[in-house]
Amino acid sequence: MLAGDRCAWPAPRSPDRGPQDDGRLRSAGERFPPDGRRAVVTALPWLRVDGSRIVDETGAPVVLTGVGLGGWMNMENFITGHPGPEQLVRAALRDTMGRESYEAFFDEFLHGFFGPDDAAHLASLGVNSVRIPVNYRHFEDDDRPSEIQESGFAHLDRVIDVLADHGIWSIIDLHALPGCQNQHWHSDNPTHVAAFWQHRHFQDRAVALWEAIADRYRDRPEVAGYNPVNEPADPSNERIGPFYQRLERAVRAVDARHVLFLDGNRYATDFSAFTEPLPNSIYTTHDYALPGIAAEATCYPGTTRGEHFDRDVLEKTFLRRTEFMRRTGTPIWIGEFGPLYPHGEPEPWRLQVLADQLEIYQEHGASWSLWTYKDIGLQGLVHARQDSPYLTRIADVLAAKRRLGVDSWGGTDAGVRDVLDPVDAVFDREFPDFQPYPWGKRKFTDVLVRHILLAEPLVGRFAERFTGITSAEARELARCFRHDQCAERTPLTSLLRHHLRGAG
Repeated sequence: MLAGDRCAWPAPRSPDRGPQDDGRLRSAGERFPPDGRRAVVTALPWLRVDGSRIVDETGAPVVLTGVGLGGWMNMENFITGHPGPEQLVRAALRDTMGRESYEAFFDEFLHGFFGPDDAAHLASLGVNSVRIPVNYRHFEDDDRPSEIQESGFAHLDRVIDVLADHGIWSIIDLHALPGCQNQHWHSDNPTHVAAFWQHRHFQDRAVALWEAIADRYRDRPEVAGYNPVNEPADPSNERIGPFYQRLERAVRAVDARHVLFLDGNRYATDFSAFTEPLPNSIYTTHDYALPGIAAEATCYPGTTRGEHFDRDVLEKTFLRRTEFMRRTGTPIWIGEFGPLYPHGEPEPWRLQVLADQLEIYQEHGASWSLWTYKDIGLQGLVHARQDSPYLTRIADVLAAKRRLGVDSWGGTDAGVRDVLDPVDAVFDREFPDFQPYPWGKRKFTDVLVRHILLAEPLVGRFAERFTGITSAEARELARCFRHDQCAERTPLTSLLRHHLRGAG
């Protein structure tokens, strides 16, 4: 484990009385929400770590197979179509839409993006878990730090309940932390600096938020566990270990039972900061295969960026990324993976990348969470229809995003090489040894030029497409993400259903 004492596995909590339970004892299938109403859901067993396995209350092994619910409580530009990070887009939309329409849009979006039909669809595939990324801004305001907001929990409670009703565990993933835990858009970072690791007060706020989350869900077995920091990127590799120790102590003081899913450093790929695992914790890696995500990839098996990829290479990559877990005898959970489908319907070779990865995980007993469930067409199992009112309204902005390469995920620099080539030449001439964390100077230039310099003015153009819309129009646009308004990527869902259920 990291420096510190290993604690014994805690005894199960005794049934206790909630503040609004009218004198009745809680059971595994009952909850009493803040308004006092009784909610009954499918009872799911508690999960825990037992050596290299995840097991339920009877000791039976459980392999978590699921998807990530990206783009819902943590919006990402390639998922919902906007440029730049969420905080900039929300601020711009408040200005162009007006507060009433803005609130109507996001009320409809947060309620409609995932509901019972979505959960039923996932259950039909054989999925048993959903990783739920959340942005800290749903739970506290930067103007009033550490004052927890009930409204964020209301959304999270609803989806956890809906999933449990369909026999699906939830894993709560803090995808965007105060101060930004990594250098990219998906931590809602408008800069290229992960200030979270530089300022103690950001870490204090994250710990306080996790104490509140743990207190909220400590008696909820349908929550499989907590994924406290998505894709951390601590440039020093010295702060992440002590922070995980501190976070684990704080959470365990409130909730001694739930599993912790701890991402490795450098975007869940580097475990060199850790020695032995913390108790009842799963260390998680992300396992994107280059031929599945590189814009220039054209085949598999085959060559991408001068390197040959086939099933054996994918397995070697998996074994390298999971070396820490296998060496320490702890469970393996692939928190994110999956190809992109930039041309709409997946090419067969992209599906073969996914099929090979699923087989590899199965052979090694690894749990996994495919990224992502729903989007506007790049990667999701389902996606907003291309002729939907929402995508029609922002069509010219999407074209500009592709032309300028402002999205990191699924974007290409082909349209701006005339800008980047001279910049790269200057760096090669003046700073030949410059290799900034985390991915070197070429990715560094991409972030500053494509994903910030060109993306920020495009945020304003995106927001202008919503100028003056009424509340009713705002709700209609947001409804384009409802399950009954979306298209299913059937080759992908058929592959998953066959893998999980053995049916065509």
